[in-house]
Amino acid sequence: MATIAFGPAPRGDAPAADHRFAATLAIAMAVVVIAGFSTQLALGRSTFESPLRVHVHAVVFMGWVALFVAQAWLATRGPLALHRRLGWIAAGWMALMVVTALTVIVAAARNGTVPFFFAPQRFVISNPASMICFVALTGTAIARRRETAWHARLHVCGMAAIMGPAFGRLLPMPLLIPWAFECAVAGGLLFPLAGALRDRRVLGRAHPAWWWGIGAILATMVLSNTIARTPLGDAIYAAVTAGSPGAAIPGPAYPPLPDTPLRTGR
Repeated sequence: MATIAFGPAPRGDAPAADHRFAATLAIAMAVVVIAGFSTQLALGRSTFESPLRVHVHAVVFMGWVALFVAQAWLATRGPLALHRRLGWIAAGWMALMVVTALTVIVAAARNGTVPFFFAPQRFVISNPASMICFVALTGTAIARRRETAWHARLHVCGMAAIMGPAFGRLLPMPLLIPWAFECAVAGGLLFPLAGALRDRRVLGRAHPAWWWGIGAILATMVLSNTIARTPLGDAIYAAVTAGSPGAAIPGPAYPPLPDTPLRTGR
């Protein structure tokens, strides 16, 4: 992967400032992720007694956050050779992320433990769709690694596509029904929007990579929500939950409020 930098700007010392801004966004996103999952643990909504699949998923995704921040730091401070080597490790790491994410999503649906502020059918369809968006944006960033302005911005957008779970642990999700999923996605969009505003202030216009990234995330949200409300969504949910307790739970309806404290990762 090439340097995570926002590319040269037409005036002043903007190139150095671009590097710093890229690193700042990466660190801010990591802080939100850590805050979200730490809050979940502190409030007793998650536990170290969760199944192994949950711990593997957590390690893999936190590993990505560490790689993301490390890459931004190395692009700013070097050495760039290590940055490029880690970039190819990160490319392979995405496959682990997809597998572990699908594992916990399917398990939650089959066990009937989808959080009550999500309709199970949308949970089963929209979360994998977000992973597809992440892979598409991050894969495009890798493909355009020699175009540093596109490369860095698309990486930020890719990370923004999977920030929903972190914001979902910080926002009052039960109070946001039926817009809980949209609100979590909106939290992730704050970062590419901040980048676009920063570009407009420093460069005079927002780089088109921001609009492609934001557009991809919004399109993914709208398309997956639409599919979840169709017979195709019914068929997908039925196939995922067949022969499990989840099959008895209506996919399009919100589950009843739990009569015990909310626990995730079951």
